[in-house]
Amino acid sequence: MINKPLQKIIVLLLIFLTSLTLVAQSTFEAAYAEGTWPSTENLRIDFTDAQGNETFLPIAIVKGKKQGPVFTMVAGVHGYEYPPIIAVQELLQEIKAEELMGTLIVIPIASTNSFFTRTPFKNANDGVNLNGAFPGRAEGTVTQRIAHLITSEIIPKTDVFLDIHGGDASEDLLPFICYYNNEQKHEQTQLAKELSEVSGFEYIVSYAYTLKDSDPAKYVFKQAVQDGKTGVSIEAGKLGNVQPEAVKLIKIGVYNMLHKMGMYSNGTEINLPRIYLNNQEYIRSPETGIFYSDFKAGDHVENGQLVGVVKDLFGKVLAEIKAPKAGIILYKTSTPPISTGETLMCISHKE
Repeated sequence: MINKPLQKIIVLLLIFLTSLTLVAQSTFEAAYAEGTWPSTENLRIDFTDAQGNETFLPIAIVKGKKQGPVFTMVAGVHGYEYPPIIAVQELLQEIKAEELMGTLIVIPIASTNSFFTRTPFKNANDGVNLNGAFPGRAEGTVTQRIAHLITSEIIPKTDVFLDIHGGDASEDLLPFICYYNNEQKHEQTQLAKELSEVSGFEYIVSYAYTLKDSDPAKYVFKQAVQDGKTGVSIEAGKLGNVQPEAVKLIKIGVYNMLHKMGMYSNGTEINLPRIYLNNQEYIRSPETGIFYSDFKAGDHVENGQLVGVVKDLFGKVLAEIKAPKAGIILYKTSTPPISTGETLMCISHKE
């Protein structure tokens, strides 16, 4: 049985931690509600949890010359994906509030712990992957609290939600733009398709949407779609490096979408053939070992084609990896270490 002094301390601690969450929420709410038109406000919202972890979330709120649509963009959900982060840094410096119609909510780096510790995929403190934590928890770990704030405070104010990713430290990746084909929300899905088509990306990927309203969305832009918003995601960049061409492609995509929304007039017409892909096959490693493959993202493969092997530490082949379908490699693991169940590559095709 817990003694009364200890019980009192636990109650006070719970009240304190809950109040921190409320402060974080009210900080964003106040900044969003206040401010003149046009204006820019940069926020830093701090988070702590019961395990003693600490992190923060930077948010920029850019109000244009007049009220209009609210466009949210998020980079650095995975802090090792650098081209999206650099692209958003440049966009924040380039976009002029006095030329903007509506509001931008910008999270330049969503997982700052991952970024500053160079940790792929997860927050280095609590070990949680933000792009798997949605809708989050108000009293969870710091990463879960960030997911909760985005879900409860930012998404409800948003008309279009753009989640910008790239290839993490181990991932080779073909640049593409994607959206969920949510047949229950035809208007939002149609806008997502139109925004994808004007973005300037050659490859347009649509994912089947099968979530029930009670299911956890897990992924950030899938949470926006589940909540009835128009959600789009960009993938550009690879292997934990900054490719200038990926940064440029992301920026063109953002400007073109804002132009389509009537929010900013800095679009660039791109005359590329659009390649539509709507079915994905994920190849997962059956063994832990060393992955060998001569293929790269963007390569076409045939059904049953040998696309790689997994060897043990002495060079013995443990498994041959064959393509389950014909299609194009969207992304693949391009560093040698591989664990059982880890994704080796994603092959996409059109049904």
